[in-house]
Amino acid sequence: MKISVISFTKTGQKMAERILKSMCGGDETIILYSKCSRKKTVQTAENSGDVTTQTFGVIPNQDTNVPTDNTGNTIAVQESVSVWAGEQMAAHHALVFVGACGIAVRAIAPWITDKLHDSPVLVMDEQGQYVIPLLSGHVGGANELAVRLAGELGAVPVITTATDLHGSFAVDLFAKRNDLWIHNREGIARVSSKILAGEKITMSVQTGHLAVDETIPSEIRLCAYPPVEKVDVLIADNMEEIFRKEAAELLLKPKKYILGAGCKKGTDSVKLEAFLRKILEEQDIAIEQVAALASIDVKKEERCLLEFSEKYRIPFQTYPAQKLQTVYGTFHGSDFVKSQVGVDNVCERAAMKAAGADGRICRAKQAQDGMTVAIAEKAWKVSMES
Repeated sequence: MKISVISFTKTGQKMAERILKSMCGGDETIILYSKCSRKKTVQTAENSGDVTTQTFGVIPNQDTNVPTDNTGNTIAVQESVSVWAGEQMAAHHALVFVGACGIAVRAIAPWITDKLHDSPVLVMDEQGQYVIPLLSGHVGGANELAVRLAGELGAVPVITTATDLHGSFAVDLFAKRNDLWIHNREGIARVSSKILAGEKITMSVQTGHLAVDETIPSEIRLCAYPPVEKVDVLIADNMEEIFRKEAAELLLKPKKYILGAGCKKGTDSVKLEAFLRKILEEQDIAIEQVAALASIDVKKEERCLLEFSEKYRIPFQTYPAQKLQTVYGTFHGSDFVKSQVGVDNVCERAAMKAAGADGRICRAKQAQDGMTVAIAEKAWKVSMES
């Protein structure tokens, strides 16, 4: 996850630096931005007087009033805060506003779409007393991030999500933790309302896909699969008769496919996306069913792969050649590829590595213009553990 932190005063900048330091060692990339209006005095050749100019662009870290990120710079925001927020949300970054809630609300308002696709947005006050998740608390992870930040900084997480406050079963968080695609988001509110009213919900899980020895939450009553009557939650990978809207209030489908990919350095992002989407369409696989994008570790900074991952919020997993070479199976090997990266096949082996021991290749290596892709299907289980 990429987290964009924006501050508006020098005090806020110092708090942003504390946020950066507190998140060091995690998997996140933290980028600091400043909308603090600071000016400097310069001497011009034509005029002996002072000319005041606004500082924009990248603020070098030798300025002791400005925190630094892992590139050694804080980025000064020249455009409006709303335009900045729109750019960050389009890139699917998490946003942390160090300042007033009103600033954040006005900035993000034009860009809000729905709870399944919105970026997580948080607000923290300049004194570091409170962390408030504003948007995408469950699916986007804003609530979890708020709790984590509060723990690191000694702040109070201000959680307002009803199911969290009551310690109740949250179906959207359950779906996220189990890699389940929420097929009809309007069903979330109906199911959550029933739970908050103190009623049990009915759930049916495709046979063989409920983890063994599970403790079922008190709010749930399990029903047989396929259900003979309409249930509140249905979990299955069958999109035909049993997986029709009339079968349940909320339909959840497993994200069970892994895209293994390889490409030449500098491959165009649009070109790669078109290739991957074409292969998925040929397999009749929705992008929402993809659990991960996998490749070799030498490609971990490849822009086209990173942008595909960020655009569709698909985790990007990479593995060293030595580990890929030990993956069991029959693959389409290439001596040339092995001479370049140390393993005879990247896409199939990476897909199978991410899929796990019970995975299988469902689309073998496909190549086009220096790009390769394979699709693996992983075994899936539903766990009730939080």
